[in-house]
Amino acid sequence: MRKKDTVNIVKSMDRGPVEFETRTFQHDGDIMSIAKKEVVTIPQTATIKEVAEIMVANKFRRLPITDPGTGKLLGIVTSMDILDFLGGGEKFKIVEEKYEDNFLAAINESVKKIMTREVYHLSYKDSVNQAVTKIMECGVGGLPVIDSEENIVGIVTERDFVFLLAGLLTDEKVEDFMSTDVISTTPGTPIEGASKIMVRNRLRRIPVVGEDRKTPHPEKEKLAGLITSTDILKFLGESKAFNNMVSNSAEEILNTTITDIMEKELITTTPNTTLGGVCDIMEEEGLGGLPVVKNNELVGIITERDILDALK
Repeated sequence: MRKKDTVNIVKSMDRGPVEFETRTFQHDGDIMSIAKKEVVTIPQTATIKEVAEIMVANKFRRLPITDPGTGKLLGIVTSMDILDFLGGGEKFKIVEEKYEDNFLAAINESVKKIMTREVYHLSYKDSVNQAVTKIMECGVGGLPVIDSEENIVGIVTERDFVFLLAGLLTDEKVEDFMSTDVISTTPGTPIEGASKIMVRNRLRRIPVVGEDRKTPHPEKEKLAGLITSTDILKFLGESKAFNNMVSNSAEEILNTTITDIMEKELITTTPNTTLGGVCDIMEEEGLGGLPVVKNNELVGIITERDILDALK
């Protein structure tokens, strides 16, 4: 209902169809007409495993961290922070050094150890245009909205803007905005390796190409699947990931290959699809990006960030 109402307001402004500022609100404070007001927050004492479970259950990629007493914003934890912890970057030292490779102990560490304290945020007085600009400039997927007392009153994400634009980007084609220099991996890549690729390149999803043992593809660039940060969080958050562990070693978990957790039944798009059509698919399927396929071969990827880039 929120998207429908918002688009109706946008259309009622009776302005030109080209520039983004003609498609959205311009007034101070109108960010709250798009922001999700029921924000799930967590205390900094929550464990890393609990955070992964909450993200997966709610299909979130970020969780604001607040003070339980005052409600003030203290930090934020994203799926990328958890991937960093899973061997993707510096935060893996918590597992290696503090817990001496005891993974089961490390995932019960408080999220305080991996959260980001300096949080990019919006004021409830900001406009939609200011929000889009800040998301693009800061290179983040979403921003908490705070009031004058630094209490969180909402959150907006790239996806909110994609949904807003679903019925408006009718001329722009995927081929003009998709990323063609696609970083991909193969089915035998371990979770730790996939996490490193995502963290180093700031990617939330990686196409998996090559020969899948269950579904042989003779062509090297044939699309075999897609691995996302959510797939890895789901693996971490599900207790069954640890049921067959012989030891508590992180290596035992992180050497699991992505073939076991990647998405094999994919929704794809083509270079000639309109961006509006892609927005519709993303909204209907709850996806943040789609592989772009031509003649059954991977030729690119289109994401929420690419769609926002189209508004420059």
